[in-house]
Amino acid sequence: MTSQSAPTTVLLDVAAGVATITLNRPEAMNSLDNATKVQLLGALREVADDSAVRCVVITGSGRAFCTGQDLKEHISLLESGGSDALFTTVDEHYNPIVTAIAEMDKPVVAAVNGVAAGAGASIAMACDLRVVAEGAGFNLAFAGVALSCDTGASIHLPQLVGRAKAMELLYFPRTVPAQEALELGLATAVVPVEDFETEIDALAARLAAGPTVAFGAMRRSVAFAAHHGFAETLAFESEQMTRTGSTHDHRAAVEAFVAKQRPQYEGR
Repeated sequence: MTSQSAPTTVLLDVAAGVATITLNRPEAMNSLDNATKVQLLGALREVADDSAVRCVVITGSGRAFCTGQDLKEHISLLESGGSDALFTTVDEHYNPIVTAIAEMDKPVVAAVNGVAAGAGASIAMACDLRVVAEGAGFNLAFAGVALSCDTGASIHLPQLVGRAKAMELLYFPRTVPAQEALELGLATAVVPVEDFETEIDALAARLAAGPTVAFGAMRRSVAFAAHHGFAETLAFESEQMTRTGSTHDHRAAVEAFVAKQRPQYEGR
């Protein structure tokens, strides 16, 4: 069953267990004005709560993934004296967006179809996997407009590329092309443009057919380990093992293993 809701700047499509969230401002390189940030957060929360969704794909329309903050809206706020809105948006929009991605109990894939810059790069880095089209790239553009980094960049960028390279990319922003992004660990895979949609569909279908609760527990365990000590992390792993060990999918997997069959997961 396929359902689609099509607000002005964010498209949401759910089919066969995969939710695809598409930023849909191609004329603005999918930059994030306030309306788009509100719609994106709503879509993320909707799919997080939908038990029928077992994998989430975030992508962009046109030639960009997302170029971060809409600077035209930003400038208009500066000129109008509405500077408070420039900075409350981090707490009201960007932090909740990246939190919604990070805390989902299901896999999240960034289908980076074009440039991912600023908060757009941060959103991609918050996802579990980043499949990047040839010709796409990442730009940590914050220093270029004399701002600090946001949307979780200070967490995820060093985790992916190490502290030294993270500081270089933040201090001296440039577009990191797809192949270099792969070598640095920013990209999970680089795919020819003509094969991009097919590869994304296959990956998302594979994840959606997997043990969803176990995937969610893995996400939480890895995130927990990044910010806690050894003993606390082992205790958290134990909790997650107990949680996943009581699932239908675990029992089905064990029975299939004994029977030398391929398990059929239901995401529960």
